[in-house]
Amino acid sequence: MKEHAVKTRITALAAGIAMLSAVSVAQAEQRLLIGSTSSSSSHYGYFVAVNQLINEYVEDVNSSVAETGATVDNLRRLSRDQIDMGLVTTNTGYQAYAGQGDYSSRPVDSRLLWVYTVAPQNVVLRQDAGVSSMAGLEGVRLNPGITGSSTEATTEAVFETLGIAPDYVRGSTSDVVDSIKDDRIAGYVKSGVGKRLDGSTMDIATFTDVAVLSLDEQQAETLRSEMPELAVVDIPEGAAQGVPAYTTWAFGVAMHASPSLDEETAYQIVKAVMEHPDPQANAFAALEGEDMAEMTLSVGSVPLHPGAARYFEEQGYEIPEALTPVE
Repeated sequence: MKEHAVKTRITALAAGIAMLSAVSVAQAEQRLLIGSTSSSSSHYGYFVAVNQLINEYVEDVNSSVAETGATVDNLRRLSRDQIDMGLVTTNTGYQAYAGQGDYSSRPVDSRLLWVYTVAPQNVVLRQDAGVSSMAGLEGVRLNPGITGSSTEATTEAVFETLGIAPDYVRGSTSDVVDSIKDDRIAGYVKSGVGKRLDGSTMDIATFTDVAVLSLDEQQAETLRSEMPELAVVDIPEGAAQGVPAYTTWAFGVAMHASPSLDEETAYQIVKAVMEHPDPQANAFAALEGEDMAEMTLSVGSVPLHPGAARYFEEQGYEIPEALTPVE
């Protein structure tokens, strides 16, 4: 009986130790949430690929992706500590960090990890809408970008600067795509994928002829002088079959992080992303052959997270003054 009692106590002790060990391991594992964009966007697939890299190559971190309303929504969530990292465009990220425009009374302190693409903003319309120029959008039913996104905010600022007032229709990408197909609205503004049109635009174009509007020379010069946070880019013929060359505005698309993300974790995440480009290019074709480190240091608009800066410096890159980490 005594021997049985001793064995029982030993078994119970061993079980307790195993339970405590499991709890300790669980407590040591850092859980991170990444804010992305609409799941119908090609950018969402990129964040899924990044999430897989983090879980595979960064020890003691368990990350997951949340579908969100993109930049503006992600900045709001970062400010409320609801996400740890997220998609943020360089123009809106700068305005939020500097407390400009809509953020003048509520700046958002987020830090740059990396830039993964430069996104042309394509003004896509049904060809039968009868609109052939930006000026022709006056009073036309147009979606400026998914609700809460940087595309939406930037589109409105661009057209206000150009003195053009479309009849804006709000909604998610899937709702807007259906509305364009059904001829309930004329078109939308959608981030491109490098020099190609976005997947949702190609979906529309399957059964509906589309046109992409171009800035004229005067409009392009107006944006260069009055909205220097944006780039004006020339897209060559072939963004999609039958689409001629056009000029539009663009910004970088980046991964920003909360300042509270610890330096070592940020370092390991950036290292994993920079050193394993193939899965990202497979998920987001515009990345093929691109140098994300160079893109980050040339297009980034807010200070780097200290962990990101440490990685780039170790690789021999010089950090621009504007991107130097701050306390």
